[in-house]
Parts: sequence; structure tokens; C-alpha cells
Amino acid sequence: MTPPHRPTRRDALRLSAYGTTLGAVGLSGGCGSNAEAGDDTRALRIAQKSEPTGLDPHLESGLEGMNVLINIFDTLTMRDSDNELAPRLATSWEALDEHHWRFRLRDGVTFHNGEPFDAASVKFSIERLIDPETESTIVELRAVDHVEIVDTLTVDIVMADPDPVIPEKVSLFGGAMLPPGHLEEVGPEKFAAEPVGTGPFRFVSWRKAQLLRLEANPEHWNGRPVFDELHFTAMPNAASALAGIQSDAVDMVSALDPEAALQLEGYKDIALAKYPGIRMFFVVLDTEHEILRDVRVRRALNHAVDVPLLIEAVLNDSGREAATIVPQEAFGYLPDIPPPERDPDRARELLAEAGYGDGIDLRFTSSNEDRLLCEALAGMLGDVGVTVDLELLEPGTFAERLESEDPSSLGSMYLTGSTGWTLDGGATLQSYIRSDRRRSRIRSTTADALMDTIEQNVDPDVRLEALAEMQQWLHDEAPFLFLHQADLDFATNGEISWEPNVNGTLAMESAR
Repeated sequence: MTPPHRPTRRDALRLSAYGTTLGAVGLSGGCGSNAEAGDDTRALRIAQKSEPTGLDPHLESGLEGMNVLINIFDTLTMRDSDNELAPRLATSWEALDEHHWRFRLRDGVTFHNGEPFDAASVKFSIERLIDPETESTIVELRAVDHVEIVDTLTVDIVMADPDPVIPEKVSLFGGAMLPPGHLEEVGPEKFAAEPVGTGPFRFVSWRKAQLLRLEANPEHWNGRPVFDELHFTAMPNAASALAGIQSDAVDMVSALDPEAALQLEGYKDIALAKYPGIRMFFVVLDTEHEILRDVRVRRALNHAVDVPLLIEAVLNDSGREAATIVPQEAFGYLPDIPPPERDPDRARELLAEAGYGDGIDLRFTSSNEDRLLCEALAGMLGDVGVTVDLELLEPGTFAERLESEDPSSLGSMYLTGSTGWTLDGGATLQSYIRSDRRRSRIRSTTADALMDTIEQNVDPDVRLEALAEMQQWLHDEAPFLFLHQADLDFATNGEISWEPNVNGTLAMESAR
């Protein structure tokens, strides 16, 4: 099938020093697996870029895996459709002091195998997660010491160090509840192959690289889901996703990148939906670099880049301009901080004031998944005299360098995206600000002290003040090139009623 129009790269891409063009993606390729449900079974078939690495929630820290697991396992708290923190398996919670969080639990909940959910389940699940022998890569509960059972439906999470956002952290990765009796009986390997939770859907089967099937849990405490089954299929590119929808192999494609969404525009029987998201994109600047240590240079970079034009032209209008790296929906977001003024002339003036009137050379590293954005950034920076040596890496290689102990492997600046799914202002700050964090390129006693308050104080008013000061500090010191807050793009067959929260996770209990 030929699309009604061929999208071309727009004005911002012409600024690119690399001069590449965007071609249309061909429509050949695979499609989703065939539905395996009976004729009378209503299955919701979902395609995402990749499949889980496994089905043990304590060993799965990727979003694609959690998109499946959040339907099998309930968490203690949740984000509702209004992005408010709401009860799930816990009905209420409070900080008794800075080292004790008390959670009261929902009565009458059972796991898929009939095992009751209670305080012992919470103690087992959280202590298994934080046990070094589990080798979990989930770090949100690293400040937890242990869990104390108060009574059958009440627990205290006891902290080794204060953490003001424990209720938020048990709304996703850190909050999945497991059945202790069943797991100890079958062992971790069998449990990971046939997971058992309390969630709205039960595990059926998984043919890797083909189809993962879940079925509705008729005894779920919140009622039976409308769909009888959920089918998850990995479709890594837009061509296979388009073919999957047009051949009636899938009903929905999640987490499209803007380029893929642009490729799908205008096709018959495909509905594109865009929702606000919380993933922040920014360029980390090495503030110890001989050139970038000058704040005038860092400010010049921000003045050089026309972010609204990037959003329109490169991102297919899929994003919002960012003033700092704190999402607009996060606790503590300060709307009074304006984005940097986009002014190339001012950028040139600042570079000249810093002694670089003849221009500068910087090394810029990124995943090749963000090639178009990086090339456009390189073009805009080049217009003010900043020449970048752009190194585009395979995603796996880039991820390895992000975790490397050698900061020089990422050059003097690198593009990153960070999702603060707890919706706390400190979530996107935690890895990039404090001087002892691996991804930080900042050395500031002021910033370190503010982060200590943000991460450790349980008084929300004190934290709000610290978050406001931090965002003003970010605006003044410009340790990042502030870019955008990405939207969530979905494609469907137009027959599904469902809306994600800003986390974008595929909790499909409410789908109709």
C-alpha cells in the first residue's frame, strides 16, 4: 500500500551539518503473531519495541518488561489516570518518622494460585528485592533496611537512610508483590518461567520472540478486566508495526518514536494518539572540561539551540520545551523558571566574552537511535561557531559507556533521556547532579547540599524549597543543554478506549 504522502525532513534538519535526508520506510517485513485465543475470546494485541528479558519482577528493570509485569503483579501504590498517587494493595500510608513508613494493606486479596496476600507477602517481597543475593538491578529501595510486620494487614518499612518518596517508589518497579509460599516451593527459575501475582491478568504462555499471552483474572479484587486476554509481541521497527495493524495482527503499537509516528501518518485504519509524557531529554555537559567549565560557554550552548524548532521539525511536534530537567508533572516543578532564551547572536557574544570568538571544538556522544536530533543539534551549534565531533553509538555500547567508571568515554557532552517515573522532582536529578553519582559531570558543594535535602528530608515543604532552589541553580549554572519533555505516541486500529498516565506503562486493566 502506498501512503498518501511521503514525509520529508523539515526546516530544522536543513541546519544539520551532516546534510542527511529522511526517506520513507518500506512496508515490507514481518507482522505480529496470530491470535491464539478462541473465536469468542476478546484479546487485546499489543506490539512494543522489545520483549521482557524475563518475568521475575525483581530481575526486570526495563520498561518493556514492566509493561507486561504490571498486568500480572499488583504494586502497593499506583498512579491513577490523573497522575495522582493512589492506593493499590496498600490502602493508606504515612511516615511515622524519617526512618519508618507504615503501610496498611487491602484485605481479601489472593494471588493467582489462591495464596493470601498479607503483611508477610510485603516483608518477603521487599526483603527479597533488597537482598544482595537476588542481584536485582532495581535501585529504588536501596535505602530500605528491612520490613517489620505490625499485624496481618500492617507493615512498617524501616529505612537505613531517610527516603521521602518511598510511597512513590512502590508504585512500580519496587512495589511488585510476590507470593512467598509459592516462590519458595517452586524456586526462582520456575517462578520466572510461570509467574504468579495478584494482578488483573494471569500468565498463560510465552513463546519468546513471538507471543506472550495473559488471561483475565476473574477473581481480581478490583473486578475482572474487560478484555479476556492480553497478547504482547515485539515489533522493533515502524514498518512491521504498520504491517501488523493493517493485517489485523495487532491492535496497538506502543512507545513509537516521533520518526516512526511520522511514517504512520495518513494511513487508512490507523489512529495515532499523542499523550503527555515525563521522559526528559538533555545534553550532559562536562563542567570540569577546560572549555565547558566556563558558565558563559554553557549558557552559549543553550542560547544556540532553537528547541521549539527541533520539536516541530525533528520530533513531529512530539514534546514540550524544557526549562530544566524536572518534568512539569513532577512534585516540586517550578513553573516560574523560563527556558533559556534561544538567541544565536547572544550565544556568539558569550563565546567571545569567554575568549572563544574563533569558535570551539567539542566531542558529542549519543545513541544512534537519536541520530536525527543529534545532527540537528550539531547544525545549530555549528552556526554559532561550535564544531562537534559527533560519535553515534549502538544503543548497547552507549549504555555500557553510561555505566562506565571512565567519564571520558562519553566525551565532553552526551545526549541522554531520563524518565522519573516516581513523579518526584528529585527523580531525574538524582543520577546527574550530586558529585558522587556515576553520570554526574558536576562538582558543586551547593548542588550536593540541595540534593541531600531533596533525597533525605521527609518534610514536603522543606523539599519544595530545596527543589525550587535547585531549579534556579540549574537555570543559572546551565550544567546541561536543556531540550524537551517527550510525548507518548501510540498507534491503534481505532477500536480501543484506553489512556495512559504520564509514565506510559501499559497497565491495561482499564482498557475497553
